[in-house]
Amino acid sequence: MKDTMFPFGYCTNVHAGPDLARAQANLQKFAVAVRDIVVPQGILPVGMWLADTAVAELQPAGACERFRDWLAEHRLAPYTLNGFPQRDFHGPVVKHAVYEPSWLTESRQRYSISLAHILHQLLPVDTVGSISTLPLGWPSAGQWTHQQNQIAAANLRGLARNFAQLYQQHGREIVLALEPEPGCVLDSMDDLVQFFQKYLLVGDDADLCRRHLTVCHDICHSAVMFEPQEEVLRTYLDNGIRIGKVQVSSAIEVPWSNCKAADEVASAAVIWEQLRALHEPRYLHQTTQADAAGRFSAMVEDLPVALETRNASTPRTNWRIHFHVPIFVDRFGALVATRDDIRAACQFLESHRAARISNRPWFTGHYEVETYAWPVLPKELRNDDLASGIANELMYLKKLFGELR
Repeated sequence: MKDTMFPFGYCTNVHAGPDLARAQANLQKFAVAVRDIVVPQGILPVGMWLADTAVAELQPAGACERFRDWLAEHRLAPYTLNGFPQRDFHGPVVKHAVYEPSWLTESRQRYSISLAHILHQLLPVDTVGSISTLPLGWPSAGQWTHQQNQIAAANLRGLARNFAQLYQQHGREIVLALEPEPGCVLDSMDDLVQFFQKYLLVGDDADLCRRHLTVCHDICHSAVMFEPQEEVLRTYLDNGIRIGKVQVSSAIEVPWSNCKAADEVASAAVIWEQLRALHEPRYLHQTTQADAAGRFSAMVEDLPVALETRNASTPRTNWRIHFHVPIFVDRFGALVATRDDIRAACQFLESHRAARISNRPWFTGHYEVETYAWPVLPKELRNDDLASGIANELMYLKKLFGELR
């Protein structure tokens, strides 16, 4: 009987290892357990994260073939790579280090090209592979110049040429997907579209860039920027920017607008208590605020900064926090999740499957559940059985697609 392939996978950066041996050990411990729950007799797609140490270990002749065979033996099918964190993603404190090195460096370009050559060797013939990457970098001192945009664009155009050569030689299409994130150089749809139009989709390399340089639409990140999902995806489509992959993820919303006069003090106290419990030292949790119309108004770069307003008056408009919570969560305590954004994004993407850009599908079809924050979730959301929690997310998304279709 033909093997059954689960329709999408999850990003294994939630249990990644900083070297190949530990990455494989974690795949065997967790990914195989997830597979056994969601598709016991079949194959589970996996979105892998390979740190630069693991990438170096896969360079010798035969190393990728051995890794490919090992994955096949365990019925795990790689289809996308998370190339955003280049170095250890599970240190005691990650914060701004995740944005280094930036796209101003040759190191970032070399790492991303190496990932493409690894993915090329892991993929079946005539398939598309995607690699997500950081949106240029984090603007030090709050500044990023036109000259820096030019340097980053030159590195990206060089990568597009390399990917084009790989396709011409072997027939496997690899795309790089820039992932807008709050606070980064490209943190909104407007930033990304302007960068593509001004720096990438120009000159002799424009068509190569349009084909191999795409966007990674992280639903959580877009929600934190208060971007309506249909609007942002329509904007990319109308501007001829391909969707390389979609990271299915959910943010936290703080419903300050629900604090009414009669119970404002009590409601606010409950919310502040929950927010303090969210504070953890490993990852950056950018926090944004809406204006009266519900659109993005302001941002602070980390939740502890937002908590410093504790002694001020209760905010009148909602906050959103870059804190990936399980995608099946609707609300917990006084806080809510942006789960509805997942439905909206998937609805638009599925209804535009036929759209094409430069004679290529507008959307590669790569969905990847990416709740990397399981180890640091608040206790009411935590699941001591990581594989079970991930499996619940995958089954929730599968059910959602059944409803959309």
